[in-house]
Amino acid sequence: MNTIAPATIAPTGIIHTPNGDYETIIGVEVHVQLNTTTKLFCGDTLSFGDAPNDHTCPICLGYPGVLPVLNQQAVEKAVTLGLALGCTIATVCKFDRKHYFYPDLPKAYQISQFDEPLCSNGTLTLANGRVVGIQRAHLEEDAGKLNHVGAEGLAGSLYSLVDLNRAGTPLLEVVSHPDLRSGEECKEYMATLRNLVRCLNVCDGNLEEGSMRCDANVSVRKVGATQYGTRAEVKNMNSLRSIQRAVEYEAQRQVDLVESGGKVVQETRLWNDATGTTISMRGKEAANDYRYFPEPDLPPLRLSVTWLEDMKANLPELPKQRYERYTQTIGLPDFEANLLTENQELGDYFDAALALTADNKALHKPIANWLVGDITAWLNTEKLSLTDTKLTPSLLVELVTLLEAQTIGSAVAKQLLPELLTDGASPKALVDSRGLGQINDTSALEALVAQVLAANPAEVEAYKGGKTKLMGFFVGQVMKATQGKANAATMTELLQKKLAE
Repeated sequence: MNTIAPATIAPTGIIHTPNGDYETIIGVEVHVQLNTTTKLFCGDTLSFGDAPNDHTCPICLGYPGVLPVLNQQAVEKAVTLGLALGCTIATVCKFDRKHYFYPDLPKAYQISQFDEPLCSNGTLTLANGRVVGIQRAHLEEDAGKLNHVGAEGLAGSLYSLVDLNRAGTPLLEVVSHPDLRSGEECKEYMATLRNLVRCLNVCDGNLEEGSMRCDANVSVRKVGATQYGTRAEVKNMNSLRSIQRAVEYEAQRQVDLVESGGKVVQETRLWNDATGTTISMRGKEAANDYRYFPEPDLPPLRLSVTWLEDMKANLPELPKQRYERYTQTIGLPDFEANLLTENQELGDYFDAALALTADNKALHKPIANWLVGDITAWLNTEKLSLTDTKLTPSLLVELVTLLEAQTIGSAVAKQLLPELLTDGASPKALVDSRGLGQINDTSALEALVAQVLAANPAEVEAYKGGKTKLMGFFVGQVMKATQGKANAATMTELLQKKLAE
């Protein structure tokens, strides 16, 4: 093997080498686990983390003579996501048998859709404006799960345990065109799709639990070339960060292989997050290897045009529309609007607060600031979600109203926040019972400022000598004396006036 100089990956996905630049080409297949009550073709309930093989029946175990029955709720959720992606929805389509044998697939075939997908020809727009084409999105049942024992992953394991709880779970496989050009774009694509499925309530979007699973088809080619290179499929990526890392590693591996005189082979590779590498799993099968043929036990799926029109008319507000409403109608900055759009729970909470303050638009931005600032920081520290707290939208509106009316200052509001989150008490009641109202009286504040300055002559002299950063010290001293109740603006103005004398 020839020795080559190290290559570098540019942010755009272009990999620079001494022999020329390579472009990264990525298409992704995302398995979206639809959050239906039961499985795709039987009445078993869905679960995560339950005892192995507790959610099985003769249908998902593939017993002879049993017949599948299609889950209507799964069709509705699949169509909902397809419409949100701008796909064409087939009014007539069929299911197929995809034959292959693994221990986690008891029937030795998977019911899927081959040449007649339910959804086709859609798009997904990323935050950077790039439009990624959606080739198709088709319904299929999931296989079970193998737990390999005795080693890390499949290689070297002593034995494998089969858990068939997941067998028959409804999936919508969303297949993109090879339009992505970097690991960063691949990560952004998954984040955007995850946000969409959460908004539509078709999937919880939890990558760590496997509710969304991404397979990336990665290939490289010289910049300017028109023919695609040989692709490798990368699996086992269970976080946004691992998706980006896996794609970048695989692209670099392929470039190094080509530059050293080797050839990329079409195969399936597993991402190992601990080592930061991909390892070969098996040769990639072609469609004819699966011996597809129409599923004889299921009639074609037929959807009425009227039903589809009703589904489209009843789509909820999509993330892009919510972002535009926050920025263009409410006037939120990009940062706050993005966070409230990306976090479905925060966005729904914010909208509930907006509904309570429709006649007072001045409260909207402060409410958003508290949600994405102090409240989110507290939730992250406590590892909780908003639904775990007792701070209702009406209580947050009450707190912000007290602040905007200058009944209390921000120091008191921050002091009360943890109690509001854990106990759900009324902010106004707490302020009244504890005497926490803001001190706005100028005469009272003048006396307090004079006391603080008189007690700290050295700092006053230093401030007048040019150490103006000591203003923060004086503000802190007055706030300490008033237990955070001083009107900050008035107090600061009085301090500046006194120190200028």
